[in-house]
Amino acid sequence: MSREILLLVDALAREKNVDKEVVFGALEHALAQATKKRYEGEVDIRVSIDRESGEFESFRRWHVVPDEAGLQLPDQEVLLFEAKEQFPDIEVDEYIEDPIESVEFGRRFAQDTKQVVLQRIRDAEREQILADFLARGDALVTGTIKRMERGDAIIESGKIEARLPRDQMIPKENLRIGDRVRAYILRVDRSARGPQVILSRTAPEFIMKLFELEVPEIEQGSLEIKSAARDPGVRAKIAVYTADKRIDPIGTCVGMRGSRVQAVTGELGGERVDIVLWSEDPAQFVIGALAPANVTSIVVDEEKHAMDVVVDEENLAIAIGRGGQNVRLAAELTRWQINIMTAEESADKSAAETALIRTLFMEKLDVDQEVADILVEEGFSTLEEIAYVPINEMLEIESFDEETVNELRNRARDALVTEAIASEEGLEGMEEELINFEGLDRVLAGKLGLAGVKTLPAFAGLAYDEFGAILALPSERARQLIENAFEDVTDDEMKLIDSKYDERAKALQAKAWSAVEGR
Repeated sequence: MSREILLLVDALAREKNVDKEVVFGALEHALAQATKKRYEGEVDIRVSIDRESGEFESFRRWHVVPDEAGLQLPDQEVLLFEAKEQFPDIEVDEYIEDPIESVEFGRRFAQDTKQVVLQRIRDAEREQILADFLARGDALVTGTIKRMERGDAIIESGKIEARLPRDQMIPKENLRIGDRVRAYILRVDRSARGPQVILSRTAPEFIMKLFELEVPEIEQGSLEIKSAARDPGVRAKIAVYTADKRIDPIGTCVGMRGSRVQAVTGELGGERVDIVLWSEDPAQFVIGALAPANVTSIVVDEEKHAMDVVVDEENLAIAIGRGGQNVRLAAELTRWQINIMTAEESADKSAAETALIRTLFMEKLDVDQEVADILVEEGFSTLEEIAYVPINEMLEIESFDEETVNELRNRARDALVTEAIASEEGLEGMEEELINFEGLDRVLAGKLGLAGVKTLPAFAGLAYDEFGAILALPSERARQLIENAFEDVTDDEMKLIDSKYDERAKALQAKAWSAVEGR
């Protein structure tokens, strides 16, 4: 029996031109699979073949798991406290093994298991080829299209076959069998039966790597591409940076008479490339990313990670671009939400936000419009700022004496406490999934609850004006408007609702709806 094992290993190793160790491993796996058939349930079997004699032993194994974890796979696991009764020094993640009777290995068994062994050898060969390929660290693949499968191109590069899915091809490009193709390695799917290397010609990283090939300064480290955004086949933007003041980063990427950027454009099917100077200042970066539009002014909202960009009428269409392309690519490049607006729209938005803050102060602090306006003019926008800003800063306001400042601070703190208590009341009876929903804090969740929204489906199904009312108005008033279908909403209230229901709120509700559909 042992001689037959050594002969089989030797024959398969020569036939398949693989290391004997690969064949031994495949044969051990086949023997373990045959031994498992003797048992009911999913037992764990290990077989060890002596490389010199060919003799083999079989063991049943139990994985040691923490006591608190419990047994997820009773046929394969043992709790730590039980394992320690037998082996006091054993630790979690180690194994207990018991010798068991091995299966008979004869000519018939060798014939029956040959296909299993061969498949394991093929898998090992495939994994080794893939490992060698990935070890080179290449981000790009250049190869020839060997065949087409359901619209996907199978590309042969050396010993590797890679898949370029239809949705990762540049739109309108017509790839055919025999074409030479260059693409970016998007991911490696080891679970796939066919080609495991998945390629892309539409990924932003592809254009970054193409510039790296064309611009030696990038490989040398004196120039860096910080980010890229693409509308594949049509237009792209890249952000470049250098700390070396002797280098013109944009000119370096363009090349002599545009040679470098043209080489990249040619590879991308004529895709137009805007090269933008990266800046540490987010506002300056956004202004550059929106080129060729000229920006009049910009307002940064750090909390929402958004910017309101004001342009004149002449630049409005340029800033937005055809179908919103320019602003969309700029947003992807800078990773900031960009809201393009005219000066008039900006003034309207500013007035609506001022009205919202004024109304908040008048309601929560029980003050008249004059006091509320003074607070707004001095830069206060939240109750927290009034309650906890250093008292010296408030005492600098000429219109307020010390008594007024202390009274305002006390009222702000009382209002915050009242709001917190009300929010906790709103959480009573609320679905746990809604309370803990990502992006929703307890205060907002409490406001939803006070307005009668207690479940995730109810939240996802809110109309924009309903959610806006909950965000902007007192809870009781929001509930009234929702119940009477907004029949008596005032113009001022509608302005507040519109100003509060922004892109962030839309995204939050969209995520909630996705969660509901995924249930």
